[in-house]
Amino acid sequence: MKFKTLSAMCLAATTVLATSSAMAWESEDGAHSVTANVLLGSDYIFRGASQTDNNPTIQGGLDYGHASGLYVGAWASNVDFGNGETADEDEAKSEFNLYGGFASEIGETGIGYDIGAIRYYYPGLGGSADFNEIYGSLSYSFFTFGIAHTGNVFNGGEDATYYNIAFEYGLPYDVTFMAHIGYQDFDNEDQDGPSYNDYLIGVSKTMFDLDFALTWTDTDSDGEDFAGDKDLVDNIFTVSVSKSF
Repeated sequence: MKFKTLSAMCLAATTVLATSSAMAWESEDGAHSVTANVLLGSDYIFRGASQTDNNPTIQGGLDYGHASGLYVGAWASNVDFGNGETADEDEAKSEFNLYGGFASEIGETGIGYDIGAIRYYYPGLGGSADFNEIYGSLSYSFFTFGIAHTGNVFNGGEDATYYNIAFEYGLPYDVTFMAHIGYQDFDNEDQDGPSYNDYLIGVSKTMFDLDFALTWTDTDSDGEDFAGDKDLVDNIFTVSVSKSF
């Protein structure tokens, strides 16, 4: 989310607990399925920047999938951009995403792909920051390369593109190591802020039927200029616990 316009566009070590209830459904022939997910974490990090002012987050989503690879879903989280400091100002307290796409594999090459589109909603801002984005990714072995593009970033009429490379590798004791580097490229840096790099290193493990993750995220100095507050992007350790149904 865009910090400079709203107040100036994953989780600090806080104990978290997850309690949830949901249903998963699959048709008798296996062609259709519905899944749900819930997450509780110490922060919501999006492209290297905290979306909750370094405070805890609760998130949840619902997805429909078809055996062909087609999928649609909805996802929501709390947010805090530090806007709405007076009674006369609009304030975003939540983020709501709708998305859909197609994910499959290229023959028997082991190369997976995912293409789709997502709509970002920020209730409370009167639609002033809502925008659409298209995305695509290719994955092979331990690596995934992704790209996302919008022609109306933060509903400001300007182009922006996000590039990222991710790596996942299984370690002993069923621990997964993950690393990521991303680049947020704004065409109009005078309006939307400087382009910047973000980084992530983390581990995850499933225990007691819950998924635990510990991550470290950071950005370069341009990310600090974009966020307008070093604490929102610099050297953040986060912890989360989640469950899918």
